[in-house]
Amino acid sequence: MTSTTFRIGDELTVRRLGFGAMRLRPDETVGREACVAVARRAVELGVTLIDTAHLYGWGANEELLAEALHPYPDDLLIATKVGVAPADPPQDGVICGRPEFLRDQVEQGLRRLRLDRLDLLQLHRIDPTVPLADQLGTLRELQVQGKIGHIGLSEVTVDELAQARQIIDVASVQNRYSMVDREHEPVLDACATAGIAFLPWRPVHPAVSATATEITAVAAELGATAAQVSLAWLLDRSPVILPIPGTRSIRHLEENVAAAGLRLTDDQRLRLTTAASSAPTRPRRG
Repeated sequence: MTSTTFRIGDELTVRRLGFGAMRLRPDETVGREACVAVARRAVELGVTLIDTAHLYGWGANEELLAEALHPYPDDLLIATKVGVAPADPPQDGVICGRPEFLRDQVEQGLRRLRLDRLDLLQLHRIDPTVPLADQLGTLRELQVQGKIGHIGLSEVTVDELAQARQIIDVASVQNRYSMVDREHEPVLDACATAGIAFLPWRPVHPAVSATATEITAVAAELGATAAQVSLAWLLDRSPVILPIPGTRSIRHLEENVAAAGLRLTDDQRLRLTTAASSAPTRPRRG
């Protein structure tokens, strides 16, 4: 029986199917009220893990979540990330792991989310220009001060994870991963061995070739969508996987959350895993 919950850092119990809030950005097509409604509906549906980051709107996403959900339910974990600075002129951002910058972003996150402690704070990217011990040492100091509960990493290799674990207790790793995007499979395996939560971002990736055919076939058998089958496969793949699919649509949100109730048969699991193994692995590492 697949477990529906996981204890992050052996302390924070969450339902394994979470919600990625990155897409909750009001624009000319989707207003702020609609984005707030999606966040609130996620909690109504039982989601207890929401992922955000300073990068998402440079704090605007954190502010929107606070507007929608504060005061937070006792069982809700909002995980945020630091370590990316706005580019000049504004672009996607630049990695910045300088100690003073990380401290400032943590303080901003506390203020925007209206919290006294960030229960799960993840380093968005490791800055190759700053010693890893300085970056993680800064977060560990903030942890000792009570401003951070648990520390996680994002987009790391197996070697980087091992190095980080010599400096801090790593509670989570957030890497890109899906049925057809398995570049970070070795990192997932390392997390499973160590009991570290693995939060795959972009967990529902546009399927290709044989994989798409098999996903469609299994979806028809289960009366589900291809996205739901992809999420069910992730939940089945390892008990440390906590998918965080994101959307601005309440309908898609409800479909995603319902995927936690799907159960794959042994035959379906084998077919999907075989198809996933045949899919090309992306060479990019972000």
